[in-house]
Amino acid sequence: MTLRAYYSDSIEEFLVRPQDEILGTITRNSSFSVDPLQRDAWLEQIQILKTALAGYVRDGRIYFEYSVPRLGKRIDVVVVICHVLFVIEFKVGEAKFLASAIDQVWDYALDLKNFHETTHDIAVAPILIATQANAPFITITETQSADGVLRPILAIPNQMTGLFKDVLQFCTGQAIHAKEWEVGAYCPTPTIIEAAMALYAGHGVADLSRSDASAINLSKTSRAISDVIQSAKSLSRKSICFVTGVPGAGKTLVGLNVATEHIDKASDLHLVAPPAETPSCCSGAQ
Repeated sequence: MTLRAYYSDSIEEFLVRPQDEILGTITRNSSFSVDPLQRDAWLEQIQILKTALAGYVRDGRIYFEYSVPRLGKRIDVVVVICHVLFVIEFKVGEAKFLASAIDQVWDYALDLKNFHETTHDIAVAPILIATQANAPFITITETQSADGVLRPILAIPNQMTGLFKDVLQFCTGQAIHAKEWEVGAYCPTPTIIEAAMALYAGHGVADLSRSDASAINLSKTSRAISDVIQSAKSLSRKSICFVTGVPGAGKTLVGLNVATEHIDKASDLHLVAPPAETPSCCSGAQ
C-alpha cells in the first residue's frame, strides 16, 4: 500500500523531534533512491518549517511528501493549521519564482480542493518558497471563482512565520480536525478510457461522476448542450459550446456523454464524437 505521506506528525511533535529522525523517516519511506541533493533539500525544508511553525505548537499537523495520485506526484509539504490547509512547494537553491513552479503548487491545491472529499469545504493556501530569491511583496488574494483556494503566494523562508499568521487572519472557517481530514477519500473522475467504455455501454455521466463536480451538474451541462443541438437543427444554424472547469472536473465526460447520446446515424441529430484533445467543444447538428 502506498503511503499517503512519507512523514506525518502533529506540529507539536514535529517541533521537538530531532531533525535527523524526521529525515530518517522520510528517507525510509521514500519510493526512490535518495541522493545527497534530495537529502539536503529535505533537511533545509525541515529547518525552515521548525522555525516558521514555532508559534503553532498545538494548532495542527504536518505532512512531508504528500501523495497526489491523479497527478502522479507528491507535494513537498502539507500543513494543517487551525482552519487553513497550507500546500507548500519548496524550490531549494532557486533564486527565481518560475511560472512552472507557480503552476505546480496551484495544481496541487486545486487537486486537493476538487478531489479530496475532506478538503472540499476548507480554505487552501498554496505557497511557493524559493530559498535564494529576493523577498517578494506578500499578496494574499482569493481567485475570481471564490472556490476556497487562494492564489499562489510567493515567499522566502524568513517570511513564513508572518505569512502563516496573515493567511489565518485572511481566511475564515471552522477548525480542521487533522485526523478526520487525512482519512478523507480521494475521488478523481475516471480516466478517458474508463469513461468511454462506460458511456458506450449505456451509462450516463450521473453514473460516472466521482468528484465534487457532481453528477447533477454534469447531467445539466449535457442536457444544455443537447438543447443547443436541438435548437441548431431547428433553426438551421451552427453553434459551438465551450465547457470550462478545473482539470478533472468532468469536461471530457460531458463531451463523451453528448456524443454517445447522438450516436444513432439514422437520427437527424447524429454527430461525430470530438477528438480527446478537444473534449469541451461540440458542434450543432447540420
